[in-house]
Amino acid sequence: MLKLFAIPLIAAVFAAPAIAQEPPSVTLPADVDQLLRAYERAWAANDAAGLAALFAPDGYALPSGQAPARGTDSIRRAYAGGGGQPTTLRALEYRVSGDLAYMVGAYGPAQSRQDFGKFVLVLRRVDGRWLIAADIENANQRMGPPQRPLAKPPAPVQVPEAAVEPAA
Repeated sequence: MLKLFAIPLIAAVFAAPAIAQEPPSVTLPADVDQLLRAYERAWAANDAAGLAALFAPDGYALPSGQAPARGTDSIRRAYAGGGGQPTTLRALEYRVSGDLAYMVGAYGPAQSRQDFGKFVLVLRRVDGRWLIAADIENANQRMGPPQRPLAKPPAPVQVPEAAVEPAA
């Protein structure tokens, strides 16, 4: 009988760190949620122009592994060829003050419940519509082949004692 209780307890202990890594989502106002869904659709369609249209005209995109992109044309170029995969965006935190808001969120493949990365959006209301003023994202794990181990540091140079002059 004790074994029946021990197995679920042990499983819960080992699952706790994985559960702790996935903070819960928060509910967004409808217009902000629509902005995230439009981002998902444009990303899945590899629609760089559609993504750029979600940004304020002077907005910034700060994608991983690229220089900052500012303005519609620069953002469109930064996202060209970067999408094409169904992705789910979810908000972990959202705050608004007047015509500015920020969101901390997580993203991952649409078919997975695991977060692959995280993002911060700064939103600005322009003509009554929320647009992205700044978007920064980065992965939770490194993509691609594993990193090569660092080279071993060179061995310290041994100086013979006879070559060292005594201090004056």
